[in-house]
Amino acid sequence: MAFDIDMIRARYEKLGTLVKKAREVVGRPLTLTEKILYSHLWEGTPSSNFERGKSYVDFAPDRVAMQDATAQMALLQFMSAGRSKVAVPSTVHCDHLITAKIGSSTDLATASTENKEVYDFLSSVSNKYGIGFWKPGAGIIHQVVLENYAFPGGMMIGTDSHTVNAGGLGMVAIGVGGADACDVMAGLAWELKWPKLIGVKLTGKLNGWTSAKDVILKVAGILTVKGGTGAIVEYFGEGSTSLSCTGKGTIANMGAEIGATTSTFSYDESMERYLRSTNRADIADLANGVKEHLTADPEVYANPDKFFDQVIEINLSELEPHLNGPFTPDLATPISKMKEEAKKNGWPTKVEVGLIGSCTNSSYEDIARAASLANQAAEKSLKPKAEFTITPGSELVRFTIERDGFIKVFEKIGAKVFANACGPCIGMWSRVGADKKEKNTIVHSFNRNFQSRNDGNPNTFAFVGSPELVTALAIAGDLTFDPNNDTLTNEKGEKVKLDPPNGDELPKKGFDVEDAGYQAPAADGSGVQVVVDPKSNRLQLLAPFIKWEGTDLKGLNLLIKVKGKCTTDHISMAGPWLKFRGHLDNISNNLLIGATNIFNEKINSVKNQLDGSYDEVPKVQRQYKAKGIGSIVIGDENYGEGSSREHAAMEPRFLGVRAVLVKSFARIHETNLKKQGMLALTFADKADYDKIQEDDKIDIIGLTDFKEGTPLTLSLHHKDGSKDEFKVNHTYNAQQIEWFKAGSALNLIGGKK
Repeated sequence: MAFDIDMIRARYEKLGTLVKKAREVVGRPLTLTEKILYSHLWEGTPSSNFERGKSYVDFAPDRVAMQDATAQMALLQFMSAGRSKVAVPSTVHCDHLITAKIGSSTDLATASTENKEVYDFLSSVSNKYGIGFWKPGAGIIHQVVLENYAFPGGMMIGTDSHTVNAGGLGMVAIGVGGADACDVMAGLAWELKWPKLIGVKLTGKLNGWTSAKDVILKVAGILTVKGGTGAIVEYFGEGSTSLSCTGKGTIANMGAEIGATTSTFSYDESMERYLRSTNRADIADLANGVKEHLTADPEVYANPDKFFDQVIEINLSELEPHLNGPFTPDLATPISKMKEEAKKNGWPTKVEVGLIGSCTNSSYEDIARAASLANQAAEKSLKPKAEFTITPGSELVRFTIERDGFIKVFEKIGAKVFANACGPCIGMWSRVGADKKEKNTIVHSFNRNFQSRNDGNPNTFAFVGSPELVTALAIAGDLTFDPNNDTLTNEKGEKVKLDPPNGDELPKKGFDVEDAGYQAPAADGSGVQVVVDPKSNRLQLLAPFIKWEGTDLKGLNLLIKVKGKCTTDHISMAGPWLKFRGHLDNISNNLLIGATNIFNEKINSVKNQLDGSYDEVPKVQRQYKAKGIGSIVIGDENYGEGSSREHAAMEPRFLGVRAVLVKSFARIHETNLKKQGMLALTFADKADYDKIQEDDKIDIIGLTDFKEGTPLTLSLHHKDGSKDEFKVNHTYNAQQIEWFKAGSALNLIGGKK
């Protein structure tokens, strides 16, 4: 039986009534996205026709999911909220803190020892507050959620940007910061701006070397890293129904890379097959009873231009394999064009490492198709010219692929199998030689390829592709190898060609596992003690942030004016810093250490206005904090792109930064800043970015009359005595302004001052 089946049954029992009422309120046929959103309103029965991109709306999500890196801060906040048990089903997944180095069993044992304090904390908090706990080695949060918790028509939030993976099983699943998760676990409403809608019509059918990964790589090339901001992407069409459920999950997963709020698909036979295969026939039976409500009304897909804000059409029959990158997941290159693009841009073409797996591409189907190529390589006397690694997404998948012989196939070509964890995808990869900072190329089936992300080397050119293409490129050792047309020379000196990959969508003998790694919480957690050692360097209880002083902000120092792309990886790096995710003071030492200062073109080097010297960003900001001087961060477009990590908002808040002013924000980061009591502002005129000088003293005027829809004023006092003044915009509503005044959203929940 599925987890939380009574909750799902209750959801489906009222779905038809709520959809009917929403259709009456809106006065037209509904998209799938609208049906899910309107059936999850905090108010219950729909009564308003919300305006896309403008209306702030309160929702009641069905569940919350947290990974171990973000769960620490989320649960530390929840402990401060004064609640005895989570209000909705919630889970914690230990997947982020395991470093890939030697191999699965060794790396897992090392992580269990090094992270024991954190794992014990998460386990005890979960036990106390009624939270399901997935142990280290159980798998990556998004794969485990797809296998156990996702259900068609549901709504979930998760403290990871790739929570959207569950859209592959027909959910509206959205990545958030820990403060949002805290609200929902505490029984409060969750707020979201009513999204715009992008429709992607898929026609035709995948064939040959093309996979579901190529769909989203193509979409990323069309929409760019911010083209989906503020929107939900809904896929439909005959091509959609031809995809496997896990293929849909791959597409939904990488919707985070276009800034989309989430992506979703209508319930179909592939989802039913997946539910039954993962021991959830009860959900499939229930979904079959309401399937008319788990897809858009027929008129929508017949005339999509009338119902979506933007419509994209992709013919799967004509789609070819893509590689996206380097340094950004939206630079899309068809494999047939890679030779000329690599030459034109000076990309290193020798592939050093090929890595498959991760939350994006570690399904049974993905591994089976990659294994078919590994088997070909062995049979055709092809020895991979690059290192090759596999990261299974869950113990369920790992156990099953071992049973079915795939791991032995990979080992025949010298592949290394890492633990069921995020590993290299998030920078938890102890890559030999990365410290030399040599220029090199890797290819992987992950989702992100920002500079330095995977191995810490800023000179690693990382390209994103499907598991089967990555496998082929690892065998060839050449970025420009086109398996559709090119041949390889084997160890016998023969010219051989790789046949297109093949693999079963689901295991013929069914999934199997001995120990999935799940720990159920205590029925009564009131007696469970949660201990945090005050001397710990890994965990630190939170103290409330100070509330707004009731005045305009005067005399702020400029901390940094960031040049170009500034993701949450730049603001709060992962990799070795993950171990401090539960200790706000310690992790604040990585504040903006990856950002480029426009004034000197250097990374992690800013002018200290107290003495005129240049030093590391966190060191300078700590000196400002010690002197009681507030500061401001200036950023470029799509600031805060990438991970949902709220540490990127909590760190500047903790160190005394008062405002972040940028050309545009990524959705999750803007919300995280608001939740932590920060000012998240945008230039009314983006050209005003150029007016800000290195030695400026900056005032923010208008806070004493801080109102929804009313711009604030920024006053720049330059070193030469001159002054500039201009308007800055914000998107705060009345409730969010109260967060700012109270010092944080958490202060309001707990009644703290």
